[in-house]
Amino acid sequence: MNSNPTGATLDIVSDVVCPWCYIGKQRLRRALDRLDPAIELSIRWQPYELNPAMPPGGLERSAYYTAKFGSEAGAANLIANVTANAHEDGLEMDYSRIARVPNTIAAHRLIWYAERTDCQDAVVDGLFRAYFVEGRNIEDNDVLAEIAVAAGIDSDAVANLLAGDEGLDIVSQAAKQAHRAGIQGVPAFIFNDRFLFSGAQSPETIALSIERAVAKGL
Repeated sequence: MNSNPTGATLDIVSDVVCPWCYIGKQRLRRALDRLDPAIELSIRWQPYELNPAMPPGGLERSAYYTAKFGSEAGAANLIANVTANAHEDGLEMDYSRIARVPNTIAAHRLIWYAERTDCQDAVVDGLFRAYFVEGRNIEDNDVLAEIAVAAGIDSDAVANLLAGDEGLDIVSQAAKQAHRAGIQGVPAFIFNDRFLFSGAQSPETIALSIERAVAKGL
């Protein structure tokens, strides 16, 4: 799913702590396999913050989810449902390993930077796995650096990025713009700068939506 500059652009607006974005990425992968090979797409990952007010360092996961979903039982039911969906799609997911829900702006900045070396897809995969499977702190610079290097980004370049604030304003404004544009549910799919749909739709629905957009010349 690396970018291809000769085709149309599909932007996916998502947050790396959004379980449906994790599932939606897997469904997108299967949808792309269904497309006519003549359809060329540049895939770009755009930032979204499920909780723009999340403090640096994040919040303890259990307390945060209980407050967000109204009760421990409500949070447990939602986690069980999303975990079952992930497993049905062949994805690992283990919420028991997640201690804290992080602020995700640093992770989004890494995704933004990864576009330069055409490895956004691998970075997003690494972030999702680190959080949803391994329960790692994806706000931590050491974790981010490890994910970046594994995806193919030069270690010195990553160190320089994480030591400064390059791209912070760009990413922050892009995340805010997504909210201002009315995006309330992610993942959201945007084809050639036009909103296509939101949610972790089935591979069949994703493929059909893209094919229809191509046919309409959007």
